[in-house]
Amino acid sequence: MNHLLAAAEQFTPQGRVLDIRAYGSGNVNDTFLVTLETPGEPHFILQRLNTRVFRQPELVMGNLRTVSEHVQKRLAEASLETGRRWEMPRVLLTRDGRDHLLDPEGSFWRALSFIDRAQTFDVIENVAQAREVGYALGRFHQLLSDLPPDRLADTLPGFHVTPGYLGHYDEVRAQPGAPSSPEVNYALQFIEARRAWAGVLEEAQAQGKLLLRPIHGDPKVNNVMLDTTSGEAVALVDLDTVKPGLVHYDIGDCLRSGGNPLGEETEQWERVDFEPELGRAILNGYLAQARDFLTGNDYAYLYDAIRLIAFELGLRFFTDYLAGNVYFKARHREHNLARALVQFKLTESVESQAAALRGIIRDLG
Repeated sequence: MNHLLAAAEQFTPQGRVLDIRAYGSGNVNDTFLVTLETPGEPHFILQRLNTRVFRQPELVMGNLRTVSEHVQKRLAEASLETGRRWEMPRVLLTRDGRDHLLDPEGSFWRALSFIDRAQTFDVIENVAQAREVGYALGRFHQLLSDLPPDRLADTLPGFHVTPGYLGHYDEVRAQPGAPSSPEVNYALQFIEARRAWAGVLEEAQAQGKLLLRPIHGDPKVNNVMLDTTSGEAVALVDLDTVKPGLVHYDIGDCLRSGGNPLGEETEQWERVDFEPELGRAILNGYLAQARDFLTGNDYAYLYDAIRLIAFELGLRFFTDYLAGNVYFKARHREHNLARALVQFKLTESVESQAAALRGIIRDLG
């Protein structure tokens, strides 16, 4: 607790720290809510970045500043006034004016403003929420649609490049001592059956059909903040993965996360199903904001994005399970295997509804 207090105090030029507690349910960084004795802003977010994942955390902070400044400028333009609240987390500086802190143990800390009167959900509860989740991602993409992607550093080379994850999976699987069980055998067969198709988005980009744009990188449901009174989306948080990429990665991740009413942590993986009406609502909310900058080719690959990102996340969870749970936080030895099975079952459900989902995309486009 002493190291937490010491880090928090470096970001508090005024106001005594009253409380520090774990916050959120992220799988990578350590996140804390700090409460201050001050009449101004009584809370802020303190995070210890996982430098095994983000090997150049200074670039993460640079991207965050670039995106935040660009969005603030866009929000100030009268033509974008919607009458709705929309906020971006602000980077808070240390007492000596830096955007991060390196403590004596080498941990990398940063602080962000707290978005008040808003909450997150791990699963979507109804169609109205689904539309707001889609709106949040569309609003984010729309606000960044005129930001040249080369102004952002690629903080996670290979992130969402599915063939690269397959290569890593093959390396891990080749190591001796792999576990064996009916669930493991199911996962192995599942991956092999889809290996040839896994490069669909990367191939489209290589052919010039899909273009790099600024993306969020991790727009799952619990990174969307909804106003506690109105239920409207007011922010998209957890911006560490912002980088140049394909918007399809974001759209697929948002739909993968939002279209599964049981959530990605369910232990009932056999019952996981993609709910098409939630998918329709998410896409409806998204396209209300993003329709102006999407191309015909973008629409053509939306179904592939929904299918691929669920498969990709399952592949990443399963690979991490085989490697001994070194990337994603795990509560027990089989946790990442269970997470992988949820995503593979979700992929199967998406595949079984291909015609209906393509119809929804066509109707909304």
